[in-house]
Amino acid sequence: MCGAGEVGPRFFLTGAMEREPEQLTSKVRATVAELGFELVDLQVRGAGSRVRLQVRVDRPNAEPGRGITIEECATVSRALEAWLDASEALGSRYVLEVSSPGIERPVRWREHWERFRGRDVNVRMRGRHRFRATIEAVDEQGVTLRPAGGGEPENVPLEEIQEATLAVDWETVERAANERKHH
Repeated sequence: MCGAGEVGPRFFLTGAMEREPEQLTSKVRATVAELGFELVDLQVRGAGSRVRLQVRVDRPNAEPGRGITIEECATVSRALEAWLDASEALGSRYVLEVSSPGIERPVRWREHWERFRGRDVNVRMRGRHRFRATIEAVDEQGVTLRPAGGGEPENVPLEEIQEATLAVDWETVERAANERKHH
């Protein structure tokens, strides 16, 4: 991991940015894409002089063990800082954190759910505890999840999902590590 409908980003802002979080997400996504990377997650917390923008980026279609590097995170950070400073989208004082998504990659936007169809995810929904499920299908109404260990598939609107991350497939991680050792 590097250093310091859509399921939308988590925002805790006041003022102008609270009314326009889609514009911030859109601009960050475009800036990251121009550099050849993918926006995986975006969170804005705080207000006034204590705004914190947390951005997680990766290579498009990244594979285990072949993710974004620290140097690439720094490149993304410099580009976002230049835009944030020029636009003052978060004001003149903010904290920017750019990192990799980590091994438990967030599954946030519809395109993530579609890409990871067939994979297991850890999901937290409103009013329910965290559970593990397999992504079976994605459509305009949401996502179909089959609970791990069996059970009937459940159709879930994306807006009801508070948080979702890819479940770690340790066999794939171990296989990738072994391939790197032998090359």
